[in-house]
Amino acid sequence: MTTPTPLRTIRPRRPRQQRPTTLHDLTLAELEQRLVAQGHQPYRARQLFHWAYQQLALDYHAMTVLPKALRQQLAETLPLTTLQLTRTVTSDDGETEKLLFRTVDGEHVETVLMCYPDRTTVCVSCQVGCAVGCAFCATGMTGLIRNLSAGEIVSQVVYAARLARERGRTLTNIVVMGMGEPFQNYDATMKAIAILHDPAGFGLGARRITLSTSGLVPFIDRLAEEPYQVKLAISLHAPDDALRSQLVPINRRYPIAELLAACRRYVAKTGRRISFEYVLIRDVNDQDHHAEALARLLHGLLCHVNLIPLNPTPAAPHLARPTPDRIARFAAILHRHGIPATVRYSRGVDIAAACGQLRAQADAEAAIAATSSTDQHA
Repeated sequence: MTTPTPLRTIRPRRPRQQRPTTLHDLTLAELEQRLVAQGHQPYRARQLFHWAYQQLALDYHAMTVLPKALRQQLAETLPLTTLQLTRTVTSDDGETEKLLFRTVDGEHVETVLMCYPDRTTVCVSCQVGCAVGCAFCATGMTGLIRNLSAGEIVSQVVYAARLARERGRTLTNIVVMGMGEPFQNYDATMKAIAILHDPAGFGLGARRITLSTSGLVPFIDRLAEEPYQVKLAISLHAPDDALRSQLVPINRRYPIAELLAACRRYVAKTGRRISFEYVLIRDVNDQDHHAEALARLLHGLLCHVNLIPLNPTPAAPHLARPTPDRIARFAAILHRHGIPATVRYSRGVDIAAACGQLRAQADAEAAIAATSSTDQHA
């Protein structure tokens, strides 16, 4: 199997120090300190958190419990968010909505809201692009542009919660499985979790938050020491090093034996079950011998396997989804060996909901527009 070469796009970037701090960037303690330094009472921070994360206020002017002068000051010095919603695409069944945001420095970030009968989940991004370069992922084709701030991660959740509320639903789950590798933006990701977990604000239980990683071993150990009982998902996709190194290049640095050893340490430390994500790709990793090898690999580990039939993407046109019979057979082999497994079809195939596709479309449109503008002024 040939792994496509990432098509990296070079853009001028706004230096980090020029990206404004937003309310969504601040923990409650940081907000209290900021307000006290400006001569305000610390309890105002809790009022702000309540309005921002429980009332989901669109702007400061809606926070009528605050003095008008403070609202005006905050509007001028501490924006709620810098993300700008530029596109919304809804699936044919109306249950999946993909959001495309523009950052303050002109990049694009994707978020997906998924409504199920028993829960409402948002899939958020943690980076613009991704450096891991998985062979089947549209995001990895452009490489890493930059990390998102904690506030940019939080803002995606708040937008999704507001959208869910408009549908008469409550956001119940967060999965950090969008663009980017959370463990390569660890500090910002964990800070976002702390903000969203705070009972004074959004108040979402940590066990309703899932982090997905391609397998950066040192950070699995680090996560095990965190106070937040978040769920861990590992993007595995292959049962042996030769194949996994083709599909997930980070395997060359952290091979499967090291990865599984870290997973066992994590389970021993936390007592929490690990989910393994396994994208099924026709004639690549979907054969009986792959399923048998995967069952042997995971034997005795507290885990669950999510089998995800490939969501086709123009970034990897040579890769295809297996037939339903092949998918069912793969799952049956795991079950026969006592490995819990669930087939999870990707939501929103009709709206390019696979990670990175909508962003790629937006970037292509921007490039065409820029070229057209240049031609007109030539």
